[in-house]
Amino acid sequence: MARSIGKHGMTISRPKIFGIAGWKNSGKTGLAVRLVTEFTRRGYRISTIKHAHHDFDIDKVGADSFRHREAGAHEVTIVSGTRYAIMHELRGAPEPSFEEILARLAPCDLVLIEGYKHEPIPKIEARRLAAAKTEPLAPQDPYIAAIAADHQVEDAGALAVFDLNDTIAIADFIAATIHLGQPAK
Repeated sequence: MARSIGKHGMTISRPKIFGIAGWKNSGKTGLAVRLVTEFTRRGYRISTIKHAHHDFDIDKVGADSFRHREAGAHEVTIVSGTRYAIMHELRGAPEPSFEEILARLAPCDLVLIEGYKHEPIPKIEARRLAAAKTEPLAPQDPYIAAIAADHQVEDAGALAVFDLNDTIAIADFIAATIHLGQPAK
């Protein structure tokens, strides 16, 4: 974890982070899932953040928690013996910043970020021929450290290029790039 001093002089721990950027249908989610599986297999504690560009809901219409939100609750927390979820309604407030979301996570070894393609974080660009757009992101984004593609990449410059499905090599690259070290106990 990186340490920094917050606005009130308190030490803030920031986890290691690495992003996966790309256009819609570029393979971001598949790569993220495979990387979570691989890093977990290696003994790391992994968290993820996924940015959605559209409205989404994780609650079922008619469920008690849905009814709480519909009634106007600011936050609704659902808790069971196996998991908990907190839904926070913005109710017209601005979307929280990337740093605000990151600060809400429990301590872990690595946070994989899916989306947030414009954040100044190290990331890999996912490319698939079937993507909604195929315009490369890397030439305009100095934070892209590598490209993972399902096709031959000619415009990589000095960037590392991986097969989109070579999860082990990509995980090794990420670990080396962010100096991941050994898993926390």
